[in-house]
Amino acid sequence: MGKGPPPIENRIRELRFHASEMTQAQLAERIGVTRQTVVAMEQNKYSPSLEAAFRIAQVFGVEITEVFQWRG
Repeated sequence: MGKGPPPIENRIRELRFHASEMTQAQLAERIGVTRQTVVAMEQNKYSPSLEAAFRIAQVFGVEITEVFQWRG
């Protein structure tokens, strides 16, 4: 695998906005990561672990495929 952004896109920022404008810090606390990790995920610079991805989907009450998409 080469360098560069991971081939996974996400809608985290959009979902936070629709969830009463949840902050990055609030989401980070709910899923057990740092705010900086949420920032990196939103900027497509970091792919979350499978567990974190499921936790994010659970926080927003959506299926994981509504949060993350593979752009391979």
